[in-house]
Amino acid sequence: QVQLVESGGGLVQAGGSLRLSCAASGRTFSTSVMGWFRQAPRKEREFVAAINWSGDVTKYADSVKGRFTISRDNAKNTVYLQMNSLTPEDTAVYYCAAGGISFYEYDYWGQGTQVTVSS
Repeated sequence: QVQLVESGGGLVQAGGSLRLSCAASGRTFSTSVMGWFRQAPRKEREFVAAINWSGDVTKYADSVKGRFTISRDNAKNTVYLQMNSLTPEDTAVYYCAAGGISFYEYDYWGQGTQVTVSS
């Protein structure tokens, strides 16, 4: 089992920035690919970003490309999502995912952290 704990969410004004963190524990060898997803009210959960074990391959949704950056610190078993130039459309619960079968399919999920962007 892998446990994931997200942090860093909150309320920010449009144009602002936030950095989300996701700390993994347990069977961390299963966390080779890690990702972030989000779910806005009344919408399906959607892919945001993903990163491979070494950190040299990343994927982003078109909606966040150029504004969000995913990174990881394997020594700390932690993955980050730096979010800049936030807009109200980025408001959602953000979920960390681990144990990726691919960049888009995962076995383990965190509880989520709320990000609210005010206009």
